[in-house]
Amino acid sequence: MTARRDVFQAIADPTRRAIIGLLAGQTLTLSAVSENFKMSQPAISKHMHILVECGLVVMIKQGRERHCTAQLKVLAEVTLWAERCQAFWKDRLDTLENLINDDK
Repeated sequence: MTARRDVFQAIADPTRRAIIGLLAGQTLTLSAVSENFKMSQPAISKHMHILVECGLVVMIKQGRERHCTAQLKVLAEVTLWAERCQAFWKDRLDTLENLINDDK
């Protein structure tokens, strides 16, 4: 069994970010998603597979069609990471600024 991909792998690709943006406000069929990109449906399917693996997209089969919905709560992991990085660098830069001001 392979390990589940993480959200950072999914958002690393610009096409996958665009798919998430497209699905952010609406549910679309896999065909409708494909129509928004200049690539083959199999290529879009590979991107969708990664998005589903990391939990950013849920695909529900209804008859012959697959309906895709974004699960944006998964991005909370990215937000938390970015906030921690921002706090770390803010602290570092504040320390540097204090050191520079102390030398004046």
